[in-house]
Order: sequence, then structure tokens, then C-alpha cells
Amino acid sequence: MKDVIKTLIVKTGNFYNIPISETIVNQVGLKDEVEILVHENQLVIRSAQNPRQGWAEQFKLMAENGDDKLLDEEVTNLTEWDKTEWE
Repeated sequence: MKDVIKTLIVKTGNFYNIPISETIVNQVGLKDEVEILVHENQLVIRSAQNPRQGWAEQFKLMAENGDDKLLDEEVTNLTEWDKTEWE
């Protein structure tokens, strides 16, 4: 860890709150919802975004740019096994 920031844990009822500066939140791209997990005795806080978020838009752009074509050549010399047995 290059930059270490110390802060106080604040107890509110049954919850413990850890203030995180806006700079850090923006730097790591946290949004409204986060995931918190324990890994090797440390808390890990990460964005709870869908891992495929934005894929539909990217696929649309690929199609518009013609980047969604197969790279392999079409196979024309299929064997009988290829035609009947391959699934």
C-alpha cells in the first residue's frame, strides 16, 4: 500500500461506520452499492456492479464498426461425420 489513511470507526446502533473520503471513492470507482468481504483477515470493499455491465453497448458498437465478424474461415469441406454426428 502506497498511501495509508487512518480514520476512526464510528458506532451507530448495531452498525460500525468507516468514513471514506470522496477522493478515494472516486479513485476506485465506487458507486451507490458495494460488496464487502473478508479475505485473509482483511476487509475488501469493491463496487457491486454487474460484471457484464455495458456489454450490450459494446456489442452494438462492435457491430456498427464491423468488428463482430468471425476470424476463422468458413469450413466448406465437411465430412459425413461432421454433417451427421458433430454436436
